[in-house]
Amino acid sequence: MPVGYKELLAEAEAEVQSVTGDDALALLEDAGVVFVDIRDVRELDREGMVPGSRHAPRGMLEFWIDPESPYHKPFFAEDRTFLFYCASGWRSLLAAQVAQRMGLRSASMSGGFGDWKRSGKPVAERERKPG
Repeated sequence: MPVGYKELLAEAEAEVQSVTGDDALALLEDAGVVFVDIRDVRELDREGMVPGSRHAPRGMLEFWIDPESPYHKPFFAEDRTFLFYCASGWRSLLAAQVAQRMGLRSASMSGGFGDWKRSGKPVAERERKPG
């Protein structure tokens, strides 16, 4: 029997720690936590992002996490907790579940960047790499 997104989210919610935007704000300066924005670059360009966060597009996440992948990103091999966020918290909840299953300490920011921004928390523009 096929499952829908609601069942997938419920399973992820049972497995993954979620933190509120206020709790996440308190972790912003914690060197042991990496904020990971999994939204599309167009969303980042339009809305901004949590200051200091790393970008990892949802479609590449598994490949960036796995050290055996030719696409591996070394920051995912650091001994830190990865706090994933998206626009509303759904994609990041599923991303945090995948990351956790792949061996990372992970959490998801409930309410996502939308709640973060609406509540007046700090927002930064996406850093663009030269070239």
